[in-house]
Amino acid sequence: MTPRQAAVLLSGGLDSCVLAAEMGSRFESVLPLYVKQGLRWESTELHWVRQFLFALRNSTILPLCEVELPIGDVYQSHWSTTGAQIPDHRSDDQEVYLPGRNLLLLAKTSILCALRGISVIALGPLGGNPFPDSTPEFFSRFQDAVRVALRFEIVIETPFSQLSKKEVVQRGRNLPLELTFSCINPAGLLHCGACNKCAERRRSFQDAGIADRTQYKQLPILE
Repeated sequence: MTPRQAAVLLSGGLDSCVLAAEMGSRFESVLPLYVKQGLRWESTELHWVRQFLFALRNSTILPLCEVELPIGDVYQSHWSTTGAQIPDHRSDDQEVYLPGRNLLLLAKTSILCALRGISVIALGPLGGNPFPDSTPEFFSRFQDAVRVALRFEIVIETPFSQLSKKEVVQRGRNLPLELTFSCINPAGLLHCGACNKCAERRRSFQDAGIADRTQYKQLPILE
């Protein structure tokens, strides 16, 4: 039987927002969870997360839950906290690596879910994700660690792990995707249009053949 409750790690990006909408149709209640780590784009992300959830008007999706897990003291001079040398639209995906990102997010989320009796946690890594804490092996071993540490069974779901971002855009074509946010160098409340994540977003809409209603500050030519 499908559990009645699930939690979704929600960043505000295309993948996690489409995932949240889909989970809302599978479970009786879904807890959208945003973990604040002190990364420089978070205030803008949170603005758009709230806009997206409001536009969904899905009664099975609970109010956004925000928890804090500051990482600045560990990341120190990392570009994600300082804004220095942010990977641009010509950069390789390896350059946007946030060390231990999923490890950190799942650690606190698992404790919260165990205390609330929520046994499913969903997150949205895609196929081809190059990072070590986004692999099936990592998620399987993390589940085992939670079972030992908390004496609670957690199932980690990654429904998009075989999909491309183009395919996620296609799945979410009837959702308000313009209210999602993918940028790592926001210009106020706008996507900058020129960072690695903006380029990935722009290409995904182009490849999917779906109109991109996102507002970008600039639109450099993509190679």
